[in-house]
Amino acid sequence: MSRRLIGIITNLCGNQTIRYIFFGGCTTLVNLASYAILRKMVHCPILSANILSITLSIIFAYFVNARYVFHSQAEGLKEILKEFMSFFTARLGTMGIEAGGVIGLAWLGMPDMLGKAVTQFLVLVLNYIFSKFLVFRKQREHSGDMSREI
Repeated sequence: MSRRLIGIITNLCGNQTIRYIFFGGCTTLVNLASYAILRKMVHCPILSANILSITLSIIFAYFVNARYVFHSQAEGLKEILKEFMSFFTARLGTMGIEAGGVIGLAWLGMPDMLGKAVTQFLVLVLNYIFSKFLVFRKQREHSGDMSREI
């Protein structure tokens, strides 16, 4: 690879928004894959499968966001649990939007897997806003590193 291409890749990986989109995509895959498994293999009802898949994706999302996207500075079990609970609470709102959206779109005649995928875009945007400005905000303020965030 040329040095220029390596530089471009390095800059993209250093950009918080690009990292968030990448790990958001991974989180979406966890969400959709676990939903499909629960619906097709375990035969869970739509709402149960949706809530379980969202919960699994929230747990996955916390760990990748804390470590790779927002570089959490939380130390010790108490700080990590406080941060996780803040993250989880913020995600409960979007879980309600997603659960209601999938049911509502299915009620309107859209296949539930398509409705699940459609709601992911809105959820991804809202979750970024909540994470950046509510959950991991203190780490950003304390570190003084405001560069490359958008």
